[in-house]
Amino acid sequence: MGKDRLPHSGFTLLLLVLFSTNASNSAEPQYMVLVPSLLHTGTPEKGCLLLSHLNETVTVSASLKSSRENRRLFTDLVAEKDLFRCVSFTLPRISSSSEVAFFTVHIKGPTQDFRKQRKVLVKNEQSLVFVQTDKPIYKPGQTVKFRIVSVDENFHPLNELIPLVYLENPKRNRIGQWQNLKLESGLKQLAFPLSSEPIQGSYKVVVEKESGGNVQHPFTVEEFVVPKFEVKVQVPKIITILDKTVNISVCGIYTYGKPVPGLATVRMCRKLLHSFNCRKQEFCEEFSHQLNSNGCITQQVNTYLFQLNNAGLETELKVEAKIREEGTDLEFTGSGTSMITNIATKVKFVKVDSHFRRGIPFFGQVLLVDGKNVPIPNKHVFISAAEDKYFFNATTNEQGLAQFSIDTASIPDNMLFITAYHEKMDRCFSFAWLQEEHMTARHVARHVFSSSGSFIDLEPVVGTLPCDHTQTIRAHYILKVPAPGELKELLFYYLVMAKGGIVRSGTHALPIEPGDMRGSFSLALPVKSDIAPTARMFIFTIFPNGEVIGDSQSFEIENCLANKVDLSFSPELSLPASPAHLRVTASPRSLCAVRAVDQSVHLLRPEAELSPSSVYNLLPVKDLTYFPENLDREEEEQANCHFPHTSARGFYIPPEMYDEEDMYDFLKGMGLKVLTNSKIQKQRSCPMISSTVLAEPLEMPGGYGGLAAPGIPYIPVGAVAAMPGNSMPIPEPVSETVRSYFPETWIWELAVVDSSGVAEVGVTVPDTITEWKAGAFCLSNDTGLGFSLPTTLRAFQPFFVELTMPYSVVRGEAFTLKATVLNYLPSCIRVSVQLQASTDFLAAQNEKGKESYCICVNERKTLSWAITPKTLGNVNFSVSAQAVRSLELCGNKVAEVPEIGRKDTVIKTLLVEPEGIEQEKTLNSMACTSGTEISEKLSLKLPANVVKESARASFSVLGDILGSAMQNTQNLLQMPYGCGEQNMILFAPNIYVLNYLNETQQLTSEIKSKAIAYIISGYQRQLNYKHQDGSYSTFGDQYSKNEGNTWLTAFVLQTFAQAKRHIFIDEAHITQALVWLSKRQKENGCFTNSGSLLNNAIKGGVEDEVTLSVYITIALLESGLPVTNSVVQMALPCLESAWNTAKEGRRGSHSYTKALLAYAFALAGNQNRRREILNSLDEEAMKEDNTIHWERPQKTKAPEWHFYKPQAPSAEVEMTSYVLLAYLTAQPAPSSEDMTSASHIVKWIIKQQNSYGGFSSTQDTVVALHALSKYGAATFTRTQKTAQVTIRDSQAFSSKFQVDSNNLLLLQQVSLPEVPGEYTITVTGQRCVYLQTSMKYNVLPEKEESPFALEVQTLPQTCDGPKAHTSFQISVDVSYRGSRPVSNMVIVDVKMVSGFIPLKPTVKMLERSSHVSRTEVSNNHVIIYVEQVTAQTLSFSFTVLQDIPVRDLKPAIVKVYDYYETREFAIAEYTAPCSIDAEQENV
Repeated sequence: MGKDRLPHSGFTLLLLVLFSTNASNSAEPQYMVLVPSLLHTGTPEKGCLLLSHLNETVTVSASLKSSRENRRLFTDLVAEKDLFRCVSFTLPRISSSSEVAFFTVHIKGPTQDFRKQRKVLVKNEQSLVFVQTDKPIYKPGQTVKFRIVSVDENFHPLNELIPLVYLENPKRNRIGQWQNLKLESGLKQLAFPLSSEPIQGSYKVVVEKESGGNVQHPFTVEEFVVPKFEVKVQVPKIITILDKTVNISVCGIYTYGKPVPGLATVRMCRKLLHSFNCRKQEFCEEFSHQLNSNGCITQQVNTYLFQLNNAGLETELKVEAKIREEGTDLEFTGSGTSMITNIATKVKFVKVDSHFRRGIPFFGQVLLVDGKNVPIPNKHVFISAAEDKYFFNATTNEQGLAQFSIDTASIPDNMLFITAYHEKMDRCFSFAWLQEEHMTARHVARHVFSSSGSFIDLEPVVGTLPCDHTQTIRAHYILKVPAPGELKELLFYYLVMAKGGIVRSGTHALPIEPGDMRGSFSLALPVKSDIAPTARMFIFTIFPNGEVIGDSQSFEIENCLANKVDLSFSPELSLPASPAHLRVTASPRSLCAVRAVDQSVHLLRPEAELSPSSVYNLLPVKDLTYFPENLDREEEEQANCHFPHTSARGFYIPPEMYDEEDMYDFLKGMGLKVLTNSKIQKQRSCPMISSTVLAEPLEMPGGYGGLAAPGIPYIPVGAVAAMPGNSMPIPEPVSETVRSYFPETWIWELAVVDSSGVAEVGVTVPDTITEWKAGAFCLSNDTGLGFSLPTTLRAFQPFFVELTMPYSVVRGEAFTLKATVLNYLPSCIRVSVQLQASTDFLAAQNEKGKESYCICVNERKTLSWAITPKTLGNVNFSVSAQAVRSLELCGNKVAEVPEIGRKDTVIKTLLVEPEGIEQEKTLNSMACTSGTEISEKLSLKLPANVVKESARASFSVLGDILGSAMQNTQNLLQMPYGCGEQNMILFAPNIYVLNYLNETQQLTSEIKSKAIAYIISGYQRQLNYKHQDGSYSTFGDQYSKNEGNTWLTAFVLQTFAQAKRHIFIDEAHITQALVWLSKRQKENGCFTNSGSLLNNAIKGGVEDEVTLSVYITIALLESGLPVTNSVVQMALPCLESAWNTAKEGRRGSHSYTKALLAYAFALAGNQNRRREILNSLDEEAMKEDNTIHWERPQKTKAPEWHFYKPQAPSAEVEMTSYVLLAYLTAQPAPSSEDMTSASHIVKWIIKQQNSYGGFSSTQDTVVALHALSKYGAATFTRTQKTAQVTIRDSQAFSSKFQVDSNNLLLLQQVSLPEVPGEYTITVTGQRCVYLQTSMKYNVLPEKEESPFALEVQTLPQTCDGPKAHTSFQISVDVSYRGSRPVSNMVIVDVKMVSGFIPLKPTVKMLERSSHVSRTEVSNNHVIIYVEQVTAQTLSFSFTVLQDIPVRDLKPAIVKVYDYYETREFAIAEYTAPCSIDAEQENV
């Protein structure tokens, strides 16, 4: 543990063999062996052997005996003269985590036979594993990048096998997992994409180690608004009750580091502690000022208003500052806190020993600070000791320090009590008012035992010793050597311990002088990584009579690492998008992990940054103090004892503390076991059965004093700061978390350093104007781990343009485009600003345009144009700013032109939408040719109320049945996906696509990686909707007011089980869902319904519970459960009962149930029942135009369209798809008759697809794509045959497509030039093709009968008052009056009026309603999920704010529709109160 790395073969004798040539012949031989009480396997350990005053040749052997074996450490070491050696040995790994063993030493000579043993604890060495993430906080949809690193206890890389790594979300669900990872060069990089809607909160990377145990690394996922600028508030961390004023500084800084212009409003308050019946709850001061050129204000505030000495108020002052940006009125807030203390002065012992030696002066140093921990110079400090027999005063120096010295020659007691203070404490106490307090420090030192009165004293060292320098350690001594005889010099032996092991040893020779010897000598301690983080030095000598005198001292060491890493950018200042180099230097052949992120990442979680300290904190033993458990009751402690007495002055010390400290205590304090015949102990005090703690607390840094009395914890001896009862606690400075812009990671790479110790990484600077901070750690087999200091690259642009414009407008509206040019050069510039002309819009500059504008340092210039868009769709606006040369003065001199970055161009896109409501019509067909030509007419027509120029159409050709869906797997429906069932459409179809492409051997790595990413995202999102009992519901625990949903839980179980082939799915989720479902199975095998059927239009004449039971049985069988499974076996009689009921019903009344039953019996392998049900269904089928499908009874009448047959309802697509699945699931294979029927069904299903490859709603899309993928796999043949498709109109337009085996998955598309229009499509060749025509157009809303009653109003309704221009409320009233008693889940989609945005908190407030399950804000729409709507009117309202002014505002649309019966909808319009049509009533 922190020992030198040594070869394992043989035992190496370390350091020095010393011979004392002048040893006294009359002295008795002395033996001493020192070994750590805690030994680790697999790493070199050391034991030190001292043979002194030898008078004969001896042999030495040592062994370690445990219950498993007796291992010899070294044998028959022969010594003829005195020697001091430290021997290295390595223990093999043990089967248990730890075991107690006996360390035995045998020293034998002609007349000597010394044998002793001591218990030690043996533990296996632990690898140190840590995790680094690229960021501490992530936003939804970002990728978590992380590294796993393993090093040994000397920080050298370990290529260990990591059995398991997983990611855990806040609900403790595993969302990602990796198994059996072999680290390379001690490191492994992994990544995991977060879903777009993960559970927010604290996540963990959990790494399970091969040796057992795990390492956890937290990170946070949060959705937060990216601020344009940061408000920084600076106030003193601590103020005292004596302060008359307090200084406040408030600054506004943009994310790219420049000052904000604007107005700052500051409010500073102190609250009452208890405010019962108080009119005034707080005392506040408020002021406002314009920000200066640095973006700051500074104010000195008088404190009298806050009554700092009033004990009835809180002990903190809170400051809140708001900055309103000039020109935009954007406002952001920052805050700060000052703690209030009544501590006026405080004395601390900073350099003081825990022991004293009679005759050696006791030196010390105290520090005087004020209540803010600031040193106070040139003030008196008073020190008293030994019951006031010694009294001194000293004056503090410029650092607030004062030295003192106590003559210990005549101190009779074994305890030295020292008190230091600046002023005597006033014991006057008031509950109402705080008094200033002066804190006193107390220290207790124990005397060191010596029978001869000889001592050595190592001088303490203050502070942390820096790496790579040599520290001088001073040793003071008084020596009264008994009977020195012919002894010419006295050898002092020393050893240094770190990380629990002996790492260094040495000697110092001191010539013997006549009489008592006094003086001092120095030892050199080189500070290297081997003695970090805490070094303990023990120095001792043995007199000829066997007396041992010595001392120990601990030193705090900087957390050194041997691999010296440096990192630098070239250049350090760069333009965005320009090349740069990152240079890494480290030990040759190191593997370096480099990271560069925006500077704000370091502000978000500074404590999350890796550092030498964080790695040192992983050490199992940083500093060995005292013996491990069960090893502190040794034979040498059981000597005769006597009972103690107590001291005066109010100190009560446990009995052990009255004893003097002897050498055994020093060694035990270092965790060293000693085997010796020398005198290292004095007579002990008897332990008392019970004891009380100290009357006043004692603070004893670095001491080895007192042992714990039985029953109470050990309290070390040392210094203490005692506080009077009425003083306020001294507040430590609070580390504030600054929230600011959080960007993507820039660099996350591994680089290998070459043999010269250098690696160069070429990078491109991102577009963000910011400061990037980079860091690296490197791993070397020779020098181990090392960290670089952070380095920075500043991405800078001399000036740049910002555009302000709305997200979208409606044709006919106009708005003001603003371009702001900001100059961050140190001098004035002249800039020419141009808006690129376009036929897509009309532009008129609002002020007379100049050739150029003068913009000085940190200033800005805003230009504006009145814009009226002329075309629909996306319109680009391109504004350029260019620094130009001019003789015209600018800021009293001719403007300079920057050498780089002379021009900045910004392009932003505006969506120009047509008026009214968008409609989409999709015409699909499948054409199969075998050498003959197929020709068909395509007639595109538009309704009378179409919006002018809004129509557009496209024609697509695909060679694969799933081609369209594959292009749009995350966009199959133009609907929101905010609940647990709807999320499955983002999840399940990707599984079908992967399975299908695998079977047909069309899967490419690109499609696979994309689909798997979608499945991982869907899996994460689905866990959002999980309940603790293992079930799932539409809105999960967070939103749901109900229990788990049986139908959805079965669906999730099936899909999770199918996804296991492709991604990690925690088996626990599948097991828990199955257990939950099995608990809902009744005695007859059917399942009890929990939660409503998602689509209440699906009833089929059979009880919902029966239909549900069939569905659950299908889900269980598709999840891979065998038919023999007990749950499935119980369910089959329920299915038989359902079939018996269904076949007795009237024709067509049970089609949906029969469709499910046919597929369920097919999966269960009951082919007879499958055929029987299919025959029954065939009689009920709707057969037309060579297609087959099934319809619901009491089918709702479809809207009358003049030209096109409407898309079939969701339930009909679903049931027809189940029948198709039943036809395809035949054993051993479908017959030719089955495939013929299937082909007719497929033709009908394809006709119902929308332009994205989906269908009408979620469940029909999932089942239909499943069925189409099975049909595609069953009919797929790899052939070289081709097909040609041509589309032409009567004019000059003509477009040709070819489909062959190389482009089956390619979507070939062309825009059609004329809508309305007449076209001819011809297909030739010898294969099947899939044709799709998509037409979109807008229509003006018309009053018509609807299943929903919908009213929309604004508050205010008219342009009344100034606020109506910038803010108003939208109120929506909706009720259901359709054919069913109640609707399914309903979506209320409110589009924003151009230039307005919703106030998000008012939208979120809607979720408090029992009717609203969820809300979303998406682009310029507010989406409200309503659980269900009845005839009772529901009202929803929220507030909108003006973001960008838009003129000639058009009405906006509100649409309400049933999610599963999308034909049921209602539409209304509303206008802004201050639009040009404000006098008209809102519809």
